[in-house]
Amino acid sequence: MQTYQNKPVVGALELCNLPELTIQNLNIRVDTGATTSSLHVDDIEEFEKDGETWVSFNIHPDIHDVNEIVRREAKVEAVRKVKSSTATRERRYLIETLIEMAGSSWKIHLTLTDRSEMTYLMLLGREAMSGRLVVDPSEEYLLGNGE
Repeated sequence: MQTYQNKPVVGALELCNLPELTIQNLNIRVDTGATTSSLHVDDIEEFEKDGETWVSFNIHPDIHDVNEIVRREAKVEAVRKVKSSTATRERRYLIETLIEMAGSSWKIHLTLTDRSEMTYLMLLGREAMSGRLVVDPSEEYLLGNGE
C-alpha cells in the first residue's frame, strides 16, 4: 500500500466495507469535491425505535447485479439540506456508520439518497477522508482490485 506522510494513498475508485450495514467490497467513488459522503438507497421508510428516529432502506450492494437487494436500517443522526450534483437542494437523512478501508476502520457520516443515475452507489466525501487518506485521482483501486 502506498502512503504519503503515513496516510494511505487511494485512487478515484476504491473498495470499502460498511460492516454495520453488513456490506462488503462496495465499489465507491472517492470525491474530494463533495463535503459529505452519500450512499444510494431505495424505499426509505422512517420509523421510531426506543424514542429515536430510524430509517430502513434497500441497498444494491453489488454493482454487477442490480437485482440483488438487501434491506438495512440505521439510526438517523440528522436531516440535512444538501445540494446535489445537479445543483438542486434535497432533504436527506444523515446516518453514522463504520467504514473499513486501507486496513483501518472509523465512523463516517453518510447521507442517504437516490444515486441511481450515478455509476457508483457510494461517494466518499472530504469529511470522511480528512486526516486519514490521501487521494491520487489519476489512479484506481490502489487498495485492491475492483474487478
